[in-house]
Formats: sequence, structure tokens, C-alpha cells
Amino acid sequence: MKRKWLALSLTLAFASTSSILHADTDADIEAGESKAAACISCHGDKGNSMVSTFPKLAQQDESYLQKQLHAFKDGSRKNPMMESIAKPLSDKDIADIAAYYMAQKVSANDLPVVNDDDDDDKPAVSEADKKAAMEKIMAAGSNLYRNGDIANEVSACIACHGPLGEGNEPAAFPALRSQHADYLIKTLTDFKNGNRSNNPENMMHMITKKMTVEEIKAVSYRISMMK
Repeated sequence: MKRKWLALSLTLAFASTSSILHADTDADIEAGESKAAACISCHGDKGNSMVSTFPKLAQQDESYLQKQLHAFKDGSRKNPMMESIAKPLSDKDIADIAAYYMAQKVSANDLPVVNDDDDDDKPAVSEADKKAAMEKIMAAGSNLYRNGDIANEVSACIACHGPLGEGNEPAAFPALRSQHADYLIKTLTDFKNGNRSNNPENMMHMITKKMTVEEIKAVSYRISMMK
């Protein structure tokens, strides 16, 4: 039964391509660079945000970026700041900005580290132990990304986001590789809690609501290291 549920979730993923947003072949990358000037303060130079809670936009699929900008513009994705930025944009502006960011190269991230516990009564964790703990977390994240968690009916990320986190441009499924781990953790948590729902068949909520906090952290850390 659980295998059938996972198969159904994948069927919904591919069926959702009926509402695909195709990239605009007339999009102007140079014009997009100029139009994206207002985005630099949060998303960084060439779309590589230096703040881990703001997403990197560099090398993101055009169709996904267009979909999200339209969602901010029409209010189906809630964010007051992004809504105010997206509302004045024309369809051509959105296409140009998306084309510009897709043409950029996403930057690599440093390896995450396990922080010391704030409890002063506990002994400090050695660097070797920190490394071993992170390797364990990354291994769990890699397994979840590729294989899912059948026991808890959690689908594998690879099915929609590709073996290297490259996304699926025709289906407007986002590229995830080299994204900030903090942003991924927040996004998955928002899907889990129902604070974000602008995805086909609310599929991400159906997946993440069965993920533990530890699983969300592990898979986010692993994705952040994909290139």
C-alpha cells in the first residue's frame, strides 16, 4: 500500500505538467540584468545571495522563476515584500528577469558544521566528533533524497528535482542544488506547516507533513552541497 502511495505521488507530479509555464524564447537576458537591479539587496550579485535565509536565484530554471514571480504578483504566494516588487512587473519583465538569473552560475556552499550545544554544563564537542556527526547527517539526507522514506510514505526528492538537484525545466520543478540549507529548511517547514501551498496538488505539503525535523534538516544539508 505504501509503495502504491509513493507511486501515486509521482503520478501527480508528472500529471501536473499540464499547467506548465514555458520559458519565453524572446526573453532578453541583458534587459533582465537591468530589471533585476532591485533584487540584488536580498538575492545578491548575479543571484547568489550572501544571506542564507534569502534564496539563491542563479541558475534557477526560467519556468520556475516565472511561475513564482507570477504567484507573488497575483497573491497566490504570500510575501508582502515580494508582492510589492512583483506587482508592477509585466509578463515581459518577468520573462527577462527569469532568463537573466537562469544564465548565471550558482555558487557553491561551504560544508555545514554541527554547532556546539548552548548548554554550558555539557562538554565541548571535538572537531572530529562534529565531522562524524555531519557525515552521518549528510548520509541520511542523501538516502532520503534518492530513496525517500517508504515506511513513512515520504517520496524521494530525486523523482521531481533530478539526480543532482538540477530540477525539471519543462515541469517547472525548481533546481535545488547549491541552495542555502537555511532557506531549504525554512521552505520545507513552511510546506509542512501549511504556510506555503502554491504547488501542484499541494504535493509538497503531502510529502513534508510526514517528514521529521531531523529529516528536513538532513536533506536540506545534503542538497546544499550538490553541484
